[in-house]
Amino acid sequence: MLLVLVSTASACQTPPARAWQAGRLYTSGTEALDRGDHATAIVRLEEAAVLVPGASEIRNHLGLAYWSAGDPVRARAAFEAAIDLDCDNAAAQANLASLDAALAAARAETKSAR
Repeated sequence: MLLVLVSTASACQTPPARAWQAGRLYTSGTEALDRGDHATAIVRLEEAAVLVPGASEIRNHLGLAYWSAGDPVRARAAFEAAIDLDCDNAAAQANLASLDAALAAARAETKSAR
């Protein structure tokens, strides 16, 4: 019974409480990304994105985590979501362009190896 009460309480957080928790998760996820711990970074940044779905910077860092983990499809989706949320997010725009360039280079290398 206690578990139900605890999970219900966390689901009913006030907007400031959600923003505070998302900030902690964002920081923790970014630190994990900096350490090369992509799995932890993804989990933390996904949790932060659920708490504050309109935060462009969280989506951008989530894209970096997916890309670092070798998932360019999800990275692209996260970068595009960051740009959709804030069309002036220069970091997300640059990351999306870098991802596109890296994928194009990989395709070209694959073609030339054949």
